[in-house]
Amino acid sequence: MLVLTRKCDQKIRIGETISVTVLAVERDQVRIGISAPRDIAIHREEVFDEIQAANRAAAVTERPDLTSLRSELPKRPTDPDACEDRPTDDPAPE
Repeated sequence: MLVLTRKCDQKIRIGETISVTVLAVERDQVRIGISAPRDIAIHREEVFDEIQAANRAAAVTERPDLTSLRSELPKRPTDPDACEDRPTDDPAPE
């Protein structure tokens, strides 16, 4: 971790596109301003942790029981030549 000391109105640059400015220091709080491109997400750590937890919870899905759908599906023909709608291997006429 890089530790820097800054006074009010002084900035820290992160790369070419991000700037962090110390806006105020009051008792045990520091107000900072962050200038960054819109495509860079900036969150307080507690908010970021909540977003990550919600994403992990959303990614865990239960596998649905599909056995009840089996009765709804049409039966497969036992003879592979019984399907009349099956495409042929004949080339298209020119």
